[in-house]
Amino acid sequence: MGCVLLKSASPADEEKQLADLQADEGVDFPGSNYHFSDRSQWMAQHLDLEKTRVKDIIWPGTHDSATDKIGLPYTTRPFAQCQTQSIYRQLLQGVRVLDIRVDKDGFVCHGILTSYKVDVVINAVKQFLNETTSEFIILEIRTEYGHDDPPGFDIWLIEELKDFLIKQDESVFECTLSELLPKRLICVWKPQTSPPPYPCSPLWSAEYLRDDWIDTDLPYTKFMSNLYFLAEQPPADERCYFYRVENTCTPQASSAIACVKPVTSRIRPYARLFISQAYKRGLGDYLQILSSDFVEDDFIDACIGATLGRLED
Repeated sequence: MGCVLLKSASPADEEKQLADLQADEGVDFPGSNYHFSDRSQWMAQHLDLEKTRVKDIIWPGTHDSATDKIGLPYTTRPFAQCQTQSIYRQLLQGVRVLDIRVDKDGFVCHGILTSYKVDVVINAVKQFLNETTSEFIILEIRTEYGHDDPPGFDIWLIEELKDFLIKQDESVFECTLSELLPKRLICVWKPQTSPPPYPCSPLWSAEYLRDDWIDTDLPYTKFMSNLYFLAEQPPADERCYFYRVENTCTPQASSAIACVKPVTSRIRPYARLFISQAYKRGLGDYLQILSSDFVEDDFIDACIGATLGRLED
């Protein structure tokens, strides 16, 4: 399958291509008929913990997860905000993969704009895990590009999360969820210059959470490149790393529209179409993490439904 890049197309033209594709081919996939009224404990309620392996799950995630309070309201916030809900509310909504960026002082950031201290994120994760018994989270924390690593951050993370951390070990991908309990948190730490987590560390290194992010505000270009790069991976059952597809678009400096929401909304409604197209192209078994800006219930339903459809197949 080739990667279709229409460099001369406008965002409006490309969005119409996605709409036409959806109208022509639909959004059906195994599990697409599932809808849920409560997603707060969907793993405990809908997965057989004794049989479901880590690699069997299609994990719903958020992109730039902790940007609900980034920058200043009505001024700088629209240029960096990718989520409107707090970390805790996202977890209750069903999100299970978090993307957190920090600066050297331990503040959550997106580019040059900052938000609250990362302690807020960690406390929300711990609160959610303490309130549940069988929900699992992948927590990715990275030093934002252009920033220095916060000193001693790995030691602090381990101390804060030690009761929940699943140690870095490739055998985890073959484990059932029940085999990992009571540990329920895979924490990936991606520093810029500090040494990465070592083998068997309580933290996981960057090689275990991969993606192929392209910087574009063109939705069809991003959609098709996501399919192309997904096809370049081994199937989920054969790989010992998580692979993430980001159903997002990025504002460009050359564009008149610089705010995140109107740009990323060009592709955001097409998550179900992406899952459907993955199946149509023989890539259903390749899906693993799907992330979104401004996450909505239907996106979570699609990921949970696709997981259940895979397990029933």
